[in-house]
Amino acid sequence: MARALRIQFPGAFYHITCRGIEHRDIYINNQDRNKFLTFLNNSLEIYQVQLYAFILMDNHFHLIIKTKKANCSEFMRHFNICYTTWFNWRHHRNGNLYQGRYKAFLIDANNYLIEVSRYLHLNCVRVNRLKSLDYQKQWEYVSSYHWSSIGGYLNETKMLKYIDYSLILSMVGGRRQYRKYLQDGLKKEIENPFEKAKNREILGNDNFVRRVKKFIRNGSLREQPSYRDINTLKPETVINLIKKEFDVDVRTLKRSNSNGLIRGITAELLYRFSNITQSQIGKILGNIDYGAVYLLRRRFKEKMTKNPNLKNRFQKIEAQLKNM
Repeated sequence: MARALRIQFPGAFYHITCRGIEHRDIYINNQDRNKFLTFLNNSLEIYQVQLYAFILMDNHFHLIIKTKKANCSEFMRHFNICYTTWFNWRHHRNGNLYQGRYKAFLIDANNYLIEVSRYLHLNCVRVNRLKSLDYQKQWEYVSSYHWSSIGGYLNETKMLKYIDYSLILSMVGGRRQYRKYLQDGLKKEIENPFEKAKNREILGNDNFVRRVKKFIRNGSLREQPSYRDINTLKPETVINLIKKEFDVDVRTLKRSNSNGLIRGITAELLYRFSNITQSQIGKILGNIDYGAVYLLRRRFKEKMTKNPNLKNRFQKIEAQLKNM
């Protein structure tokens, strides 16, 4: 059976959901949930994806994201592999954690983003044991649900740094209005907004559907290739900035006995901004294999978490690349 097309372009909004294989739980305890959010935060940073809302249920999760680059597939592949690998190691298991590929609905943000966010945040009371509760008890459960982005939408002190609350709140008029909007959804028992979709992959009006269909390439029913050439930087651009910032030359970067930290920074920035594989990065850094590139990146990130000055310097370089 042919795979559904993935329509990808810079600035696209998606509702993402992924279920456990055979509807099994994908979290055993809160340590799993916290680790899941850590991997999510890391992947958001690496792929420059913006998160607007999330909710973790026992056997599935929902996300609302925007891809600044056309890289939804790469982002989700990296994120799901990281968490699955850790989960399998932690719980002494093997094999798939998720039931097939994730599902991604492209969202017409101007017309449906608020509605989808409400549907997501109210998901926690749609389980059978809570459906029969009255409105007040359901609201108490929703507003205190820890494993979602609801806290920051209702209370400024509970905002998470990796979530953008401002866009959705500005659309509805602020926190007080968003609270009322959610409560009205409980009172009226809102329908699934995706039942309105005119296309199984797109939630939007006719004009939106026509606009985004231009991003589907003709002739292939396989997964839509991402537009990796849009908003990406040539490796030479990244290398030139590294040379300038650290006063090194290309020959130094290619020597295995040179500064491993600078080589690690170079590998990480090439991975984030040039959309090339670790094997390709290895060729740039003196024909080392992908495993050595992975180790360079991992060791650099470990050092960065312990060294605020190093993190600030990296973020300064990263900001320059984002503006190119």
